[in-house]
Amino acid sequence: MSKAKSPEPGSKPKKGKKKIIVGTVAAVALVGAGAATGVYLAGGITGQAPKVDPHRPKLVERSEEPEPPAAEGEGAAPVLKEGTVDVENDRVPIDPRKYEVTYVNLEQSFTANLADGAGFVQLGLSLSTYYDGKVVQNIQRQSVPIRSAILMVLSQQDAEALSTPQGKQLLQRDLTTAINQVLRQKEGFGGVDNVYFSNLVIQ
Repeated sequence: MSKAKSPEPGSKPKKGKKKIIVGTVAAVALVGAGAATGVYLAGGITGQAPKVDPHRPKLVERSEEPEPPAAEGEGAAPVLKEGTVDVENDRVPIDPRKYEVTYVNLEQSFTANLADGAGFVQLGLSLSTYYDGKVVQNIQRQSVPIRSAILMVLSQQDAEALSTPQGKQLLQRDLTTAINQVLRQKEGFGGVDNVYFSNLVIQ
């Protein structure tokens, strides 16, 4: 049996061991640099919350009111869900039980020829928002481009599709998106939750 030779004192380590040590040191350095970059980009370790624009509209919390009594033999009254708001990207879910809704009536009705050229649509609209009066002011201030965007959406509609409930719901979504896009472009914030038809005539 041969004995394993122990390295002599003062001898140099083998090249394989050198490569492992250099590789380990390089990996640790890369991980450390990545962590430091992440901390820097996240704003450092200051413990401060990100700055919030004081001019940005805020959700209006619902005042505490007693819930309506449930009918006999039933559980709690069902909560009807409004649409969903896109705040930054106009689709952030909002619980309507927690926030106060404001309705904004657009005074003038809208009339537009339909895409197929076979008729026209006439409708009145109201908008809903869960945000404070800043959104209402923005809607009023941007009424002209909002009106233009609504007419553009209406002119792309098909009479047959609008005659179905699904077509009307799709129109509501398209109008909500178009209005929020105008508000984001002009005011930096959307905030419209949904649109509602106060009248709707298709001919």
